[in-house]
Amino acid sequence: MYHKNRHHIFAAVITGAVFVLCSLLAVQILIGGTDASALEIPYVCGLGLHFQTDGFRALYGTIAAFMWFMSTLFSGEYFAGHDHHTGRYYIFLLITLTATEGVFFSADFFTTFVFFEIMSFTSYVWVAQDEKPDSLRAGATYLAVAVIGGLVMLMGIFLLYQTTGTLRFDELISCYETYVRLSSSGFPEKKIMIAGLCLLFGFGAKAGAFPLHIWLPKAHPVAPAPASALLSGILTKAGMYGILILSSYLFLGNALWGTMILMLGVLTMVTGAVLALFSIDLKRTLACSSVSQIGFILVGVGMSGLLAHKNAIALRGSLLHMVNHSLLKLVLFMAAGVVFMNVHKLDLNDIRGFGRKKPLLHYIFLMGVLGIGGMPLWNGYVSKTLIHESIVEYTHLVIAAVLPACFRLSLMRVVEWIFLISGGLTVAYMLKLYICLFWEKNADPAVQKRYDDLQGSYMNKTSAFALTVSATLLPIGGFLPNIVMEGIADMGQEFLHAAEAERISYFSATNLRGALISLIIGGLLYGCIVRPLLRKPSADGTIIYYVNRWPAWLDLENLLYRPVLLRILPFSFGVICRFLDSLVDTVVVALRKTVYRDEKLPHERFEGTALSHLCACTANAFQELLNHTIRRKHPKHVDYEHKLALMQKELSENSILIARSMSFGLLLFCVGLILTVAYLFDKDVFGL
Repeated sequence: MYHKNRHHIFAAVITGAVFVLCSLLAVQILIGGTDASALEIPYVCGLGLHFQTDGFRALYGTIAAFMWFMSTLFSGEYFAGHDHHTGRYYIFLLITLTATEGVFFSADFFTTFVFFEIMSFTSYVWVAQDEKPDSLRAGATYLAVAVIGGLVMLMGIFLLYQTTGTLRFDELISCYETYVRLSSSGFPEKKIMIAGLCLLFGFGAKAGAFPLHIWLPKAHPVAPAPASALLSGILTKAGMYGILILSSYLFLGNALWGTMILMLGVLTMVTGAVLALFSIDLKRTLACSSVSQIGFILVGVGMSGLLAHKNAIALRGSLLHMVNHSLLKLVLFMAAGVVFMNVHKLDLNDIRGFGRKKPLLHYIFLMGVLGIGGMPLWNGYVSKTLIHESIVEYTHLVIAAVLPACFRLSLMRVVEWIFLISGGLTVAYMLKLYICLFWEKNADPAVQKRYDDLQGSYMNKTSAFALTVSATLLPIGGFLPNIVMEGIADMGQEFLHAAEAERISYFSATNLRGALISLIIGGLLYGCIVRPLLRKPSADGTIIYYVNRWPAWLDLENLLYRPVLLRILPFSFGVICRFLDSLVDTVVVALRKTVYRDEKLPHERFEGTALSHLCACTANAFQELLNHTIRRKHPKHVDYEHKLALMQKELSENSILIARSMSFGLLLFCVGLILTVAYLFDKDVFGL
């Protein structure tokens, strides 16, 4: 038994130790202040690796370690009875943990890039774990997005270093201030922006931002549930970490950058929510939900750019929603893993009614539903309230002429309503999952009876501990927002360069009104779309099935990326390269026939050499003399030019053959001489 679980035990000990160490670091920083300490490993790839600790890094290092520890505990039961490469899974689990912690503690873009790429390649193994065709295809999509994003990020790093002369985060603020001050005097502002866009592409690909979100809905359903929790809860936050660095260091208070991030966030928020609403696969719905929640975070980051020196609410809301989403997806994906390891299916029609008569699983999943839905007194409500408040505050500050109108107020009101509607979409698709699992009955009574009989045996005590502890954390922050959530936000205050924070009355009528609007919209969407449109009765009308109404042709990967990247671009570039290759040859031939036309050398000979030609002329002259004298009656006419040329060619070929033979003979002689000298010098060399 020990031999069978040795990988799990080893991984649990390591992840538990990392969690303890990171927790001690976070406590030390909380007690002793937020003074940062640095570590450098020089000479790595010329630039060296640079690390730093502060409140934000300690916070997210601890969250990552906690999630890894809980996921590892749950992995023991999830992989029980499955010997298919579980050792490989645990090895790459630990390597990815190391790389992820390296990302969060990095102090410059080079260090971030190194660990970011390690994290991308090692986490690929999770996606392709079971090696089925769907898993390998999803893994290929995940790896393609990661590699392309990494290459574009590397271009941005090159350009940023060439422009600013540094990749250190703490030095980029002064570079930004310099380029703002000297932008009218020729400072390469465009290069800074292009470098930032390249870095945004790379980080956005990992975060799951639109339109690079395609890997999440493909990778999560096929990856093991503990890995899905980490992919969604932590690896996407590694991408958001890079975007926060760009927004809080390189483009601090830049309205143009903030507007771009805001629009990206709105598109991501709506796209993910709509995809999740139409999905009838449990883990795919949660994956699309992750895309939407990343959009909420991006909206907050974008608002921080528009709010400039009033950015505290927006940045604190973004940070808290990152933390909340990490914990929420840990709970929800592990709960989905409990369903899968008992049913081995994820389709809502197959797993319907599984949660009935399972109060512990009901509690765990309900905590996740209430948290991500933004229900007051749960953690998600606090962070969404702050982000919503930043939108409202921007409108008030522009009207009061405190801030310039960098974004039209009419459009900002549209953004606010899209934010509230997206919150309603979140409520609707989570209601769909919750009601399907815990209130509806399975269409097959025998299956439902089998589910009901699993009451005490659907997960072991270790898994129950991991899920219960994780789920219980969710309402704590919501019940004590001014103590817990504000304390967490304070840890990242200095790192994010947020302005002085104003205390928010989270349960005021205004803030509760925003949450209530989203809840009402969610209920209406569930009643008007999910119930009548995403379900249909069977032919006899006795059974109701969930149906996938999302058009297959709207799959962005199959519609755009694969045709463009695998067919159109290779064909187009092939035609262009062939044209350019033919063009060069055509130009060269044309030049040789016109400007650089070949000319016959003045003394060019068709055959022979100068010596053979001289001898031939002499012989021909002597032959003519004899024909006119001695051989006048019987003259001879021999072309000595051709004859002597043939003789010269034969002599040349014989000389080459002789030279080669002599060279070979000389080589053999030298080898023999060396062996003889070695033998005479020491007979023991060859053991003689």
